[in-house]
Amino acid sequence: MRPKANALGQGALTVVLCAALVNAYAQGDAKRGEYLAKAAGCVGCHTEDKEAAVPYAGGRALKTPFGTFYGPNITPDPKTGIGSWTEADFIRAIRLGERPDGSNYFPAFPYPSFSKIIDSDLRDLWAYLRTLPPSARPSKEHDLWFFFGWRWVVTLWKWFFFTPGPFTSLPGLSDTANRGAYLVQALGHCSECHTPRNFFGGPKTSRFLAGGKGPDGKNVANLTPTGLKKQSDRELVDFLTTGITPDGDVPAEAMGEVIRNTTSQLTPSDLNAVIGYLRTLPPLPSEKK
Repeated sequence: MRPKANALGQGALTVVLCAALVNAYAQGDAKRGEYLAKAAGCVGCHTEDKEAAVPYAGGRALKTPFGTFYGPNITPDPKTGIGSWTEADFIRAIRLGERPDGSNYFPAFPYPSFSKIIDSDLRDLWAYLRTLPPSARPSKEHDLWFFFGWRWVVTLWKWFFFTPGPFTSLPGLSDTANRGAYLVQALGHCSECHTPRNFFGGPKTSRFLAGGKGPDGKNVANLTPTGLKKQSDRELVDFLTTGITPDGDVPAEAMGEVIRNTTSQLTPSDLNAVIGYLRTLPPLPSEKK
């Protein structure tokens, strides 16, 4: 694979543009940001998987072939959370996958998808996160294998597998389908689980949303028309709202949480847009289990 020479070369310019955007626009809408946080499934990765866990205070474990990652505290606590961040720090993290000190985030944080979130939505998300009750719970250190814990190695990964920048409309799609594309590709970051990965953890772009093994090694569904052809739009809406299939079955635990925290929280128009976009994808065969 030939490296994308311009993938990171625009990084410095992007940081400057991010800072300019912070100064150019009015303060974000926290109420709308709350909806966007649901659409992005933020609570799932940043809330410990136990009863009475403090939302967004971190601690959720994600086991991968590279080790175990833990979602950090993203409440406004100035010491243990992101209370000392500026809005420009937040935009830089989402858009470029960089910490305030300039070091890389590991791509277990789905910034390859979140980078596509448009600027106005980033401002609203930031405004919402600032309204959360601060938690003093310290973020847990990742437990990674050997050199996978070296953040500078991620620079090489980014060179091959990461292209920063906000979503732009896809030619040939309706406004509704493009809204669905934005929800799927950016906020919903569906590809992070539903697109299989190579040995280096990079997405197999030729298998976009075709399912297979997810990041935790468990099987995930094919979201192309091949995998969805047996369900009507109404059946898909019901499943993504209630978590119950037409034959009365329920999804695996991870997808059940996505339905509970994310897809069931979408407006009817957004949910229909997601389904409409998925119907436009090229049908790809499912991997043999």
